Formats: sequence, C-alpha cells, structure tokens
Amino acid sequence: MKEFDIFEAEALAELASAADTPALEDWKARRLGKKGPLSEALKRLKDLPEAERREAGVRANALKERLARAFEARSHALAERAIATQLEGEWLDLSAPVVPARAGHLHPLTVVARELEDIFIGMGFSILDGPLVEDDWHNFEALNIPPGHPARDMQDTFFTTAGAVLRTHTSSVQIRTLEKYPPPLRGVAPGRVFRCEELDASHEHTFYQIEGLVVDRDISVAHMLYFLKTMLAAALHRDVEVRLRHSYFPFVEPGFELDLRCSACTGKGCSVCKQSGWIETLGCGLVHPKVFKACKLDADEWSGFAFGLGLSRLVMNRYGIDDIRHFMSGDLRFVRQLGG
Repeated sequence: MKEFDIFEAEALAELASAADTPALEDWKARRLGKKGPLSEALKRLKDLPEAERREAGVRANALKERLARAFEARSHALAERAIATQLEGEWLDLSAPVVPARAGHLHPLTVVARELEDIFIGMGFSILDGPLVEDDWHNFEALNIPPGHPARDMQDTFFTTAGAVLRTHTSSVQIRTLEKYPPPLRGVAPGRVFRCEELDASHEHTFYQIEGLVVDRDISVAHMLYFLKTMLAAALHRDVEVRLRHSYFPFVEPGFELDLRCSACTGKGCSVCKQSGWIETLGCGLVHPKVFKACKLDADEWSGFAFGLGLSRLVMNRYGIDDIRHFMSGDLRFVRQLGG
C-alpha cells in the first residue's frame, strides 16, 4: 500500500512537468505500460494473503484509473495550449484590404472562332468536326495527294508509331463531309492542326484553321472571292484589303493564296509580314474534280470552292499581335491584356 502511495505521488508530479506530447507518451509507457512499476506490482499480488490481496487489487485498479484520467486531462490541456499558441501566431486581420479577384475571360482564339461560327451559321453553314489524328486516305490521298506526290513535301508531318498522322490541315474534314452528306452543302470545320515547322514570328508547330466548303452547281471564283472578303470583313470588324495569288494546292484547281493587308504595319513592312506588307491568310480554290471522284460524286454535275483559313493569323491581324508563338507560350500576361 505504501508503494502505491509513493508511486502515485511520483507519477502525478512527473505528469505535471510533461511539457509536450512526446513527454506524455513517454510517461504513459513508463507509468501505465505493461512493463511499468504498477503492472509489476499487480503481478506480485498473488503472493499476498487472500484478504490483503483483495484490498490491494481494488486499490491498484483505482490508482490505475486515476492515473489514466490524469493523463487524459493533461493531454487535453496541452492540446488546448498548442491551439492557443497557434492561433496567437497565425491570427488573421479581417480589416486588411483584400486582393481583388481577377475575373477570367475567353482566349482570343476562342472569341474569334465563336464569332466566325456565328457568321457562318448566319449564312447557312453547318459546323463540322473531325479527328485530330487522321489516316493517310483522308489527310492526303483523297485530297489528290497520293503516296510519293511532291505536294507531301509541302507539309512536314508528325506521324504516330502506328502510321497515322496528326492532321496537317482541316481539309481532311472536307473529305469526311463529302463522304457523309449529299450536295448541295455548306460547312465549316474549325480546329487545331499540326505541322513540323521551323518556328518564327509567323509559323508554329500547332495552330488553328477553319476549313470551309461550298458545293453546289455552277460555282465560280467570283462567288468564292466575294464570300471570303465578306466573311473576313465581318470577322475583323473593319473593311479589308485582300489580294489573290495563284498557288498550287492538289485538292483545288485553280488554286489561290489570299493575302490580307498587314495590320501590324498597315502595309509598310515588318517582321510579321516579312517586309511584304501582306499576311498570307488562307489558301483557297475550286474543288478539284479528282476530289469529287474520290468521294464518288459527279464532277460534271457539281462544283464548289474550299478554303483553309488561318485562324491564328486572323487573330494576330485583329489584335495586332506580332508573334504567333505567344498563343502557345502559356504566358498569362499575354492572355490578360487581350481580355474582353
């Protein structure tokens, strides 16, 4: 009994001096653990006479409960003290001015793409879509670019290990449209395309185009030019000056490059337009008879025009952006200054 009294006094004094959680856990292991003095004393109870053994057992269990309650109380007190210390060191001044939240906005490419879609829908066009990873037939062969054709050298291409290609133009959607829908038809396919380009201020490996296609009877170059100029003026919100240059595209005949007067230098010459005063904006032309044949359409009955609009370059013209690489840079300062 005297050992119990001494043990309790020493244990409570030591517990009161425990200043942190590790010290508490160490105390619990030594004082209340299976190998502690109290457990050892309980093991010796069997050596006492029966009357003393019963009294000592009751006394030992009561002591163990008191020490356990004292341990919980000390643990709670230390936890509250830790919280109070943390709150004192991490207080929040609710009167301090708040940094204003910056509202998000659409990327300029998205803004112009949606505006173009609205323009086309207003003129009776459907919005078309196609896969980014294409097969050789839709990306090349059906567009009158068979294997070994020199025109394949015009488009440095990313190939997958399975032999598919990252589409080099949205013209592949033209083929899928002619295969699926009977003419007459009007459709545009906005989307991302990929070229293994040498990067500079006006060339990127990933950029955006809109492929347009009109198929009907008796379509001419005059129809195409009027339509493209009207569309560009609506997209740029200003009068535009354009020019057509003869160019070669295997899937149109005749083929043209349509240039837009450079807005960055107003035609005086700069790095964007390579000192020419003009920005190459889109390729266009009348649909080649071989394309109709590949899609099992009669070229004597149907005619049409197609164009691939460089959406990235159109956005550059509209906003006066001097380097196409800004679009893929991930620089938020660039995006924020073009916010609506």
